[in-house]
Amino acid sequence: MPDTPIGHALEAGDVLLMVGTTKGAFLLRADGSRARWEIDGPHFPGEEVYALALDQRAGRRTLWAAPGNPFFGTTLRKSEDGGASWTDKEEHRVAFPEDSGLSLKRIWQIRPGPDGDPNRLLVGVEPSCLFETEDGGDTWRPVRGFLEHEHRESWTPGAGGMCLHTILQDPERTDRVVVAISTGGVYRTEDGGRTWRARNEGVRAEFLPDKHPEFGQCVHKVVHHPDRPERLFLQNHWGLYRSDDWGDVWVDIANGVPSDFGFGMAMHPNDPDTVYIVPMESDQFRCCPEAKLRVYRTRDAGESWEPLGRGLPQEGAYETVLRDALDTDASDPAGVYFGTRSGSVYGSASEGDSWTLIEGGLPPVVCVKAAVVA
Repeated sequence: MPDTPIGHALEAGDVLLMVGTTKGAFLLRADGSRARWEIDGPHFPGEEVYALALDQRAGRRTLWAAPGNPFFGTTLRKSEDGGASWTDKEEHRVAFPEDSGLSLKRIWQIRPGPDGDPNRLLVGVEPSCLFETEDGGDTWRPVRGFLEHEHRESWTPGAGGMCLHTILQDPERTDRVVVAISTGGVYRTEDGGRTWRARNEGVRAEFLPDKHPEFGQCVHKVVHHPDRPERLFLQNHWGLYRSDDWGDVWVDIANGVPSDFGFGMAMHPNDPDTVYIVPMESDQFRCCPEAKLRVYRTRDAGESWEPLGRGLPQEGAYETVLRDALDTDASDPAGVYFGTRSGSVYGSASEGDSWTLIEGGLPPVVCVKAAVVA
């Protein structure tokens, strides 16, 4: 760990890589060339960290993290000094109301709100629910329309738990939000969270007798681009899909990939037609197809996919990349990053054309988030 916390050394144009593992969080910093990385950590040693975020709205550089463990639960913590210190476990308490009969197991996603509302944030949790704050994280409340949804009793946990792991906001209409849960599928609100409707037409549930139910799909990740937010891309438990109408209808785009099973999915920051995935062989063998570690990229919104493996191990790579362990930065050219269950973090400063090992020997990686410092 460097003598000075990485956050103290951040300058405009630097790239910050936030890596969550099953044994703590690590912060990595590089200048705009992304040729050399410094690492700082572990933060919260021994705790699993499935959600991290950097909030740069209103001139801030606020780091958010959700450390926890299966015995004592998950907490929400923030740092205003680049990780040198973190708020107390009870300061930003996320908890279900007593009358719900539910208790927080894990925070899966931390999403800053719109730029025009810098004190609003959303978090997705397990068991599947959405929480919101309007005072910068001092107090949190569940979104009642989702907490009390009529489908809740029918949702069942996937292998990773019953988690709300994806939050997508309309940059022009703040009352429109899309979320994804495993297992449950995609839901959308048009009225700021008061009502939610399932949006899964065309997405199959391979593991159910009815392959195309209204809800119950095991969605692994959904992404979109702010310049074209109505176009959504979805990685399912078997299946790759695109929707051009905020999820009203989904079409299959698994064109030429070695497997349409996978977890991670990331949007190119500057091109709404470019998306990255890391396929897994199957739900029974959740490792890279042919033991070759390859990221797949589409540049035509899913009409075709190309393998990107230069610099990545192409033999004996029985690797797994989880749902939030793949991300991009907003540089030009864009950086692409992912972490593996074996504790390796890879990066590309060439939009995926070639890769380097940034850090190895970490605990199993469950979350990778990248940001360019404003």
